[in-house]
Formats: sequence, structure tokens, C-alpha cells
Amino acid sequence: MKEKVEEMRGILLSMKETTLAEIQKSVRTGTDASEGESGGDIYDQASSERDRELDLLLGDREREKLRSIDEALDRLVDGEYGVCEECEEEIPLGRLKVLPFARYCVRCKADIEKIQAQTRRFEEERVYREIAFTEEEEP
Repeated sequence: MKEKVEEMRGILLSMKETTLAEIQKSVRTGTDASEGESGGDIYDQASSERDRELDLLLGDREREKLRSIDEALDRLVDGEYGVCEECEEEIPLGRLKVLPFARYCVRCKADIEKIQAQTRRFEEERVYREIAFTEEEEP
């Protein structure tokens, strides 16, 4: 068990280092790109803006990944690592090696994603119904 914990700690720390390097590279690239920009035409400006938005989105994903890694490292210290937060069963080592910061076993994660998809679909349908109802009222 102690060997598994140390192996996973090493994997998590390596992943954290790689993620931090990717964030630094992204920040550096974004700074370089904004310094090198000239006015350009409207299409160049729109393209640059889209690229900046994409960089920000990817940066958010990297920050979320970093937060997940830190939480997994905390669970290692607390002795809670590798236990599904939903069903409290042990998460298989194979899953942890693929996704070292996993908080749920595959079955529970699939159930959670199914519920999230249903909720998202319900919300989208509700918004479309509201839009259609509003458009019918307009003269």
C-alpha cells in the first residue's frame, strides 16, 4: 500500500510540474503575441481575439487540472486517496494510473456525467421554450 501511495505521489508531482510548465509557456506565448500585434484589418483583429479566447479557455483547463492535482495530493496526505467520493469503494489502480487525480470510480463518474447531461439538456430546452414563448408574444 505504501509503495502505491509513493508511486502515485510521484506521478502526481510529475504531472503538476508538467502542467505548471504548460501554463508558464501559455502565459509567455500570450504575452509575446500581444506585444507583436499591429493594428491589422478587422479580420486580423477578430482572429487574434479568437486566439486569445482559446488561450484563456485552455489556461482555465490547465488551472483546473492543477487544482485537481493539488486536491489529490491532499487526499494522499489525509489517507483518502484512491477512494471513490460517491460510493466509497476503492478506485482501481489502473484508473488512477490513467487519471491520477480521479475522485470517482468509473461507474459513479458515468452516472454523474449522465445526470449532468440530462440537467444540461433540460436547461437548454427550458431556454428554447422561453425564447419561443417570448417571440410568440411580440407583435
